[in-house]
Amino acid sequence: MTGKEELLKLLAACVVEMEDEKIIPTAQAYIKAGYPAAEGILHGLVEGMNKAADLYENEEYFIPELLICSDAMYNGLDVLSPHLGKHDFQKKAKVVIGVVEGDTHDIGKNIVKIMLETAGYEIIDLGRDVPAAAFIECVKNTGASVVALATLMSTSTGNMKKVIDLLQQAGLREGVKVIVGGGPISAAFAEKIGADGYAVNAVEAVKLTDRLVG
Repeated sequence: MTGKEELLKLLAACVVEMEDEKIIPTAQAYIKAGYPAAEGILHGLVEGMNKAADLYENEEYFIPELLICSDAMYNGLDVLSPHLGKHDFQKKAKVVIGVVEGDTHDIGKNIVKIMLETAGYEIIDLGRDVPAAAFIECVKNTGASVVALATLMSTSTGNMKKVIDLLQQAGLREGVKVIVGGGPISAAFAEKIGADGYAVNAVEAVKLTDRLVG
């Protein structure tokens, strides 16, 4: 029988190498061997997506490659997720995520969404080009405790502050953590607009969210 560590490496490799079909029998073998689904997700699939994100950051992978990597990851999730124990990710928060109004680029947001989902967060994805008021309405309706805002357009960064201002006006700001990210965003900008944190990539977004709601 193949050992757990070897299967975790195979799961990660399937994601990185864009093996969107091969990952299914690999994940099935992992479950059949009796290994924990949560570890398969976090230390196999997420590990693979981390490596794919690094390749993207280093301009060795581009958007088409990342999309196929995410397809492989989702195929693995389809096999592993039904085997999660009911307490595996019990304490994770609800996160509202979206690309702010004025920007239709959503690959970065989608990668962050995948990473947060696989880390056990409940994600409400508002998509792209989202008006500031829609984030506030969603927080009211879902009770989400985190809002994740993204943009790749410098012309749209002001809409991040607008979301924070509207949360304040609605009396919701104290109970909601706001994280921001994207090409034109920096830690200094996040501090300037009153966000709770800035993530340079999807891996850091998960770590930041864990710190803020842990």
